[in-house]
Amino acid sequence: MVKSVFWISIIVIIYTYIGYPAIVWLLAGLKNRRVSRAEITPRVSVVLACHNEAKKIEARIENLLALDYPEEALELIVISDGSTDRTAEAARRTPSNRVRVFSYEGRMGKATAINVGVEIASGEIIVFADARQRFDGRALKEIVANFNDDTVGAVSGELIIDSRRSSSVGEGIGLYWKYEKWIRKNESRCSSVIGATGAIYAVRRGLWEPLPPMTILDDVYTPMRIALAGRRVVFEEKALAFDEPSETVSREFSRKVRTLTGNYQLCQLMPRLLLPTSSLTFQFHSHKLMRLLVPIFFLLMLAANLVIVARPAPSLFFGATLAAQLAFYCSVLAGGCLLKKNHKARLLKFAYVFSVMNAAALVSLFYFILGKRNVWVRSE
Repeated sequence: MVKSVFWISIIVIIYTYIGYPAIVWLLAGLKNRRVSRAEITPRVSVVLACHNEAKKIEARIENLLALDYPEEALELIVISDGSTDRTAEAARRTPSNRVRVFSYEGRMGKATAINVGVEIASGEIIVFADARQRFDGRALKEIVANFNDDTVGAVSGELIIDSRRSSSVGEGIGLYWKYEKWIRKNESRCSSVIGATGAIYAVRRGLWEPLPPMTILDDVYTPMRIALAGRRVVFEEKALAFDEPSETVSREFSRKVRTLTGNYQLCQLMPRLLLPTSSLTFQFHSHKLMRLLVPIFFLLMLAANLVIVARPAPSLFFGATLAAQLAFYCSVLAGGCLLKKNHKARLLKFAYVFSVMNAAALVSLFYFILGKRNVWVRSE
């Protein structure tokens, strides 16, 4: 029984981080569903929902208005969700009739702010953005080009994390994010991406439906709903948004807990995702749900290995696997120490960040059970 727990744990971990990525890579090579792109310029509304972003909003608006896109076909909708730092006033200082600012008192959450923004918007294509990042000059043209294909309902852009500008956790996050983007690219080629990049994604206005109140992950809920309805959600690697990683591990941990709590909430909001009835739900189980379970199987594997080795005359194999696990956890501790001292040790830093993210999955489970919902994480 204990050995079965050990082997099942190994299988789950390997499938989640190696097996599933290999499967989508093979499917992408076999199917490779191309998108019929063309340089089109439909009317676009960029919805920028924000809370207490007075320090950043003017620079962000300037970045969006300077994009390489016809002025007459672009509008910017800024929604200030109960801000107390004069965000709306700062946004209104921009001398452009392409900017529409709406604010209200009382913090109602990002989902409500987005719903209000889309209701105001007049564009055929709705692009969602955050105050923290900045777009590449051709980001809109590249993301919109995919909507020339009638089968495409939503498009995710690519977030570039500049780990060089971080003094601590950035390099480990950068490695993890490259791995994640590789999976998304292959999902896009063979089917649909499971969720979008919250910093830059777009949907057809005709496919939009209001978000349920207090939705945490609008960038997963909306694309999944569109994909389940039969339209493709694709990944456009030329539509770039730029960001800096969290400055500290604790801030990145908080961000990850919020994201993973949102995955649990998604199952509550869309229970059909729990039923393995299509290739899309298979992808969701493999890419999202298995990531939530992996930390539990890491603990089970270690516990089972300890029990096996404690028995009389354990095999050398199980002694070696226990030593390997202990070595990994020692490398995690070493990576944490190196991050604090800002030393260069790429693999050790990655091991530490990887473990922090898995720990966040455990915390997110407790948060979801306790009903804790953090719908805004404001960038500093």
